[in-house]
Amino acid sequence: MAGPRRDTRGIVDAPGLFARVRFRRREPAPALRPYLEHYWLIDWDLEQPYDSLVVPHPSVNVVFQRFGPGPDSPAFAEVAGIGLELFTQKLEGRGRVCGVQFRPGGFRPFAPRWPVSEWTGRRVPIAEVMPATDEDIAAVLGPPDATEDARVAALDAYLLGVGPRRDPRAAHAMALADRIRTDRTIRRVAPLAEAEGLSVRSLQRLFAIYVGVGPKWVILRYRIHEALERAESGTSAGAGTGAEADVDVDWAELAAELGYSDQAHLVRDFTATVGVPPTAYAGPPDAGPPDTTPREVGRPSAGPPAAGRPDVRPPPYSA
Repeated sequence: MAGPRRDTRGIVDAPGLFARVRFRRREPAPALRPYLEHYWLIDWDLEQPYDSLVVPHPSVNVVFQRFGPGPDSPAFAEVAGIGLELFTQKLEGRGRVCGVQFRPGGFRPFAPRWPVSEWTGRRVPIAEVMPATDEDIAAVLGPPDATEDARVAALDAYLLGVGPRRDPRAAHAMALADRIRTDRTIRRVAPLAEAEGLSVRSLQRLFAIYVGVGPKWVILRYRIHEALERAESGTSAGAGTGAEADVDVDWAELAAELGYSDQAHLVRDFTATVGVPPTAYAGPPDAGPPDTTPREVGRPSAGPPAAGRPDVRPPPYSA
């Protein structure tokens, strides 16, 4: 399989984020790669708070995190189900995150007792979903001077100890989700179901159990990711990615290319997801980052924090 993706799809104002944090993607052990997109590692030490915004992927993440300067700072781990809306997280002071982004459909072999839709829109302590101890969490996060390789090795050891359990239906769900991501001709659920020899209802049930959201949601989310990337790069549909290709985006053309019936539908979905219309997000070439006022749009409540656990949420930078 190919290595970790190098794009920034889903991260709003990626240059602003990367100027403030150390962000890396790493490959997991070979036995885990059929199920995982990548590991993502973040460290920050900020003089001023920074509000990060992410349009989540249709993926479950397991996130180990420490907020504070040293090994005695509060540390915890959570299972983060698919986020349905724009996610906002304030970063301040010092912190470390070691995250696992599963392939859409790849999480259930590690937690087969529940359908993945059980976690959609939720963030729950890892021990409620997968076996994990304080020692496991400490091993992954390591001391402040722990090397990147050591953290990756600890993540490998933890996940290989948990699973995965072989499941052909999970492999089928992963293949279908990947096809949606890479095949632009897939614009509607019914033709996809027919091509797979499934009823629409059977396809929806497969996605609910193994992906966590329906196939229509996955189609739309991947298209919004592409529109977000086009808005930020300023490249028109069919244009190259070099600086010489920078032009005003033809939103009507892009809407048709992404399978929308018209430009208005693309604008509506983009605005509902990101918070501003695509033209306002793109702005003039020298305008700087878009003015997306940080909001906690649709962010689910996990209830009061458990004893000893800080009332914060992990930043889902796993774009």
